[in-house]
Amino acid sequence: MNVLELFKPIRTFVFDVDGVLTDGTVQLFPNGEMCRRMNIKDGYALQLAVKKGYRIVIISGGKSESVVSRLQGLGITDIYTGIHDKKEKLGDYALMNDLKWDEMLFMGDDIPDYWAMQMVGLAACPADAVPEIKSISRYISPLNGGAGCVRDVIEKVLKLNGHWMMDDTIASK
Repeated sequence: MNVLELFKPIRTFVFDVDGVLTDGTVQLFPNGEMCRRMNIKDGYALQLAVKKGYRIVIISGGKSESVVSRLQGLGITDIYTGIHDKKEKLGDYALMNDLKWDEMLFMGDDIPDYWAMQMVGLAACPADAVPEIKSISRYISPLNGGAGCVRDVIEKVLKLNGHWMMDDTIASK
């Protein structure tokens, strides 16, 4: 089976934050505040997916008001932070929203994502994910966390479903 066939039925994207939407580094300031870096191209794809009617879900173990604010600014409403059991949270969310597992993609990068990733139709990870996560991922992006891996998977789904905003032949060059 061609891996692209797994992308076509996706209607719900689930993303971890640190190491997926960010590059996994945290800058610490003297006042104790922590700062993360996000990729603007990932942001474009996220907001476009929302506008096209795809469900975007964020499940993160970390807590950051600035991350939540950024994601809300992109139109994302299903943001869950401080989650210690991602499998339980994803199960509850899927049940509440009557979602089909084979229509869900989960992109994670580290051990806390492991069990939740095994529940979905398409487990994906960035190029710099830990070996345990790579071993269960059906798709490993050629891009690192915080460096466009989120756009990579969203763009594939939107293109396969005719929802990308430009000619596919131009965008794939």
